[in-house]
Amino acid sequence: MFRRVHTDPDAADVRTLGPGPTNEGRTASRRTASKATYWLLAFVVATGLGVDAYVHWHLAPGFDGIQGLASPHISQGELFRLESVLAVVAMLLVLPRHRLGAVVAFLIAAGGLGAVLLYGYFDIGGFGPVPDMYDPIWYPEKTISAIAEGVAALGAFCLLWLPPLNSNADT
Repeated sequence: MFRRVHTDPDAADVRTLGPGPTNEGRTASRRTASKATYWLLAFVVATGLGVDAYVHWHLAPGFDGIQGLASPHISQGELFRLESVLAVVAMLLVLPRHRLGAVVAFLIAAGGLGAVLLYGYFDIGGFGPVPDMYDPIWYPEKTISAIAEGVAALGAFCLLWLPPLNSNADT
């Protein structure tokens, strides 16, 4: 399978070239790179969400006493447990290589980061059943959670921009 390249059709000099680059090789290497990139990002996102889930679950009992004023009373500890469960669900959804998982992971991680930054710097007070969660002190668990949420949100955002993987070719 050689290609003949003629520089001048009337000339007697004909060069023979070996096989040129194929699109199949490029596509396969791109697919392998995309799979590796996806799995690396998915691991980063899942790890960030796992840290977020652990920290919120661990801190929840200490925040059960902070409750909203309206009925039904929701405690900050219950909100922490909800964040923890949602982070685990998002972590499990991001692993099967679906865009929906990346969207959910981004929303949960970015929402958690937004909440910790909002309530860390602004005292917006409580509203309805949601308690006043203003907490300007950055203790280690809060800092770790915020960093994990930021890393997970950034990783999930990057996952959204990766080209879709061919599910038939993936294993």
